[in-house]
Amino acid sequence: MSGLTKRSVVLAGHATSVALEPEFWAVLDRIAQTRSLSKAQLLADIDAGRGRRPVASACRLLALNWVAEHGVEA
Repeated sequence: MSGLTKRSVVLAGHATSVALEPEFWAVLDRIAQTRSLSKAQLLADIDAGRGRRPVASACRLLALNWVAEHGVEA
């Protein structure tokens, strides 16, 4: 895996950035596309449901679960 890529987003009214490996961003982009959401909307949904887990960890877990259920090409 390559280095981290940061994306800026507003979550719960606060500007922040999320740093993930490009491979995870690729899966999250696919999830957003499949759900007809913008990347910002998907991140807001992840943030709303993450509980006390860090945003980046919640993003990685969603991506891993997606790949487990749908495969890489989904």
